[in-house]
Amino acid sequence: MTQRLSDWLVRLSSGWVALAAVVIFLLFSALVLPGQASRAEQETGEAASPDMSFYYSAGDLYQMAEAYGESGRAAYVRARFTFDLVWPLVYALFLTTAVGWIYGRAFPPGSPWRLANLLPLTAALFDYLENIATSVVMLRYPEPTVLIGVLAPLFTVAKWSLLGLSFVLLFGGLALVVWQRLRTSRP
Repeated sequence: MTQRLSDWLVRLSSGWVALAAVVIFLLFSALVLPGQASRAEQETGEAASPDMSFYYSAGDLYQMAEAYGESGRAAYVRARFTFDLVWPLVYALFLTTAVGWIYGRAFPPGSPWRLANLLPLTAALFDYLENIATSVVMLRYPEPTVLIGVLAPLFTVAKWSLLGLSFVLLFGGLALVVWQRLRTSRP
């Protein structure tokens, strides 16, 4: 199943699709992210955000919920189900197609390295799980939601770890393709 999905994504990741995904990612990063960050800071104050933290505890999450206040918690949840529905799609599209395109050239069919294009999708899945979990905590605050409060930080760590690894694989694959091209172009 995973091999078939990865192979399908490699076939989908033509140069034009990958280039379009890069443009969408860059435009979204330049035009949408700054406004969203500014809006979030206005609505939730200077308090930390689970989305921007690599790790926090369940206690930290409840402290954030307290610091946000009622209107800040409502704004946080609203952002998770508007902006944060689109953002993981944007970065997953970019990373999946870019890694798929590069690894489709760097490695032969059947290579386990070609499965690297699935990491960004897994990162996006954990991003959505994080959004759901933190939103449940914000919506139920001050009532504790023990299991969700414990899982939310784990989802966040998984999201950031997989996202970081996706970028490492992207740039590592790009360096490998350049090296392969230079090596084969020498007389």
